[in-house]
Amino acid sequence: MTGALEQAIGHRFANASLLLTALTHRSHSSPNNERLEFLGDSILSAVIAHELYGRFPQVPEGDMSRLRARLVCQDSLHQLALSLSLGDRLRLGDGEQKSGGAGRPSILADALEAIFGAVWLDGGFDAARRVIVGLYGKMLAEVASGKPLKDAKTRLQEYLQGQRLPLPRYVLAGADGEAHAQVFTIACEIDSRRIRTEGRGGSRRAAEQIAAEKALEQLRA
Repeated sequence: MTGALEQAIGHRFANASLLLTALTHRSHSSPNNERLEFLGDSILSAVIAHELYGRFPQVPEGDMSRLRARLVCQDSLHQLALSLSLGDRLRLGDGEQKSGGAGRPSILADALEAIFGAVWLDGGFDAARRVIVGLYGKMLAEVASGKPLKDAKTRLQEYLQGQRLPLPRYVLAGADGEAHAQVFTIACEIDSRRIRTEGRGGSRRAAEQIAAEKALEQLRA
């Protein structure tokens, strides 16, 4: 399980237990990824700040701060976590698993930051920087081109428009759980390519984003 993830992020762990801890939610067991997430959050901010400083020498401090905030926010981390299929690799407690924790943006974002912290402890700052810059390459390129950072639904829509194909439909396929902690299942349907993917999340928007990301992966495969 972890070997494919190591290949995807571009870092082979010398201490495999660090990656296992980074993938462990507090609902599962201890040690969990909360302390690594704290560390990874700081490392991510430092790496992105360094990249922005070097790539945009004419951009003033205030604008760089806003760019950094866009890049390190939960939505951006969530997008990257989806691209790694991180939800399939998380270690969650039974209750969290049943309530859709594997698709919850906050849990996925925190786990990715925990991975950054684990890489730093395992290989040092340069290793963490390589992983972060590698994963953020497309987003950094979009910032450089002046394009806004886009979520999965927007990217899927633009991809289909570029292929002159009809836009997808998002259909509520199910909802379960208590009213205060419902989990939604949303289907993304692209009839012209006979694609139907599903996403589960703590909100309809989160589930739609997961389904859209899966549809993009199938279209590009």
